Amino acid sequence: MTSDLPDSIADDYPDPSPDELGVGALFAEVQEPFHDLLAPPVDHDDLLPLVPRRTASPQTWTVTVADAKFHWYDLVAGFPEIPDIRDPVGRHLRRMQFDLEATTEKRLIYFVVNRPRVRFDTTRSTSWGFFSLKLTIPILLGAEEKRDSLTIELEVPFAATLKKPSVIVTDRFITLNWGGLIEALSIHDILQNYENTLTFQSKVQYVGQTKDPMGRLARARLAPVQKIHRDNEEFNDMLLLIQRMNIEVISDDGDPGELPENQNPIAADILLKDRIDVIECALIRYFEGPQMHGRSDKEAEVRKQRLREVQAANHLEHFRIDLRLDNPGKYEDLFSAHAGVSRTHIIDCTIVDGEVLVTRVPDKPAKG
Repeated sequence: MTSDLPDSIADDYPDPSPDELGVGALFAEVQEPFHDLLAPPVDHDDLLPLVPRRTASPQTWTVTVADAKFHWYDLVAGFPEIPDIRDPVGRHLRRMQFDLEATTEKRLIYFVVNRPRVRFDTTRSTSWGFFSLKLTIPILLGAEEKRDSLTIELEVPFAATLKKPSVIVTDRFITLNWGGLIEALSIHDILQNYENTLTFQSKVQYVGQTKDPMGRLARARLAPVQKIHRDNEEFNDMLLLIQRMNIEVISDDGDPGELPENQNPIAADILLKDRIDVIECALIRYFEGPQMHGRSDKEAEVRKQRLREVQAANHLEHFRIDLRLDNPGKYEDLFSAHAGVSRTHIIDCTIVDGEVLVTRVPDKPAKG
């Protein structure tokens, strides 16, 4: 499928226009999907009793990662047909589609990540270790397809009826048939889940929020993400790192989200929206830099206005974002053009006149 197909398909199935969304005047010049930042949460008098009750004391926030998962974006970026769920690889692809589609209803943070291209080498054979389940798989690294291999040690699944599986390899997937169970794993599943000697790092290219009733990220119809994919697909694989955040609010009045009056879904979502909008803006500033390269001046102004509103409504003084995971792997070696590589990005943030000022907390030196 050629790189022109996404544009042609987008023409056949256009997203609703700003006028159809009721924000045409405000976003007449905007193509990026950030109109939700200024969307008024409540327009009807009968819903006003459900809006959150605010508190008056200053707040500080501590943001941590509740859970995180990588999805291989290249597998959906070419607008594939609906996968055949009778096929193990098809079931794998369909589960990923379901996972991505589910994120469009949630306020999660995503990172568009590039890693050097890796493929299974289908011209060479896999091999087994003597009297073991150590499987050696030939691979190709980079656009130049440098030959290499990796060895993984498999464990017999509970449902297996064979002691050693039969193996089928394509350039992107390996299928393990255990008799009573068939597993399909992508090359990135293998590299994440099994020890290996590769030292590649994950470059963050773009930061966003998954909440989108039009589901453009999951359907590969989000213009800035597709542009990054087109610009990098020759030399790199592209993945989405999706994170659910925990936000601890510290205030003399407690967390407004815990007040009995704020337990209804509308109030809870307004408060969560405040927090995720600010976290998104801070992570954009941290990974993409102060100029937000590739984003429009209109988006920058919208984000400044939104930050002022949230800061005032929540009396927000400062907040810390801690991206550490309990058991990080090599894929969590994150960096960008503006942030050095680390598995332990901790960022102190303040808002000054609609701008997020970020300061990275230095990594602790390795022991020993």
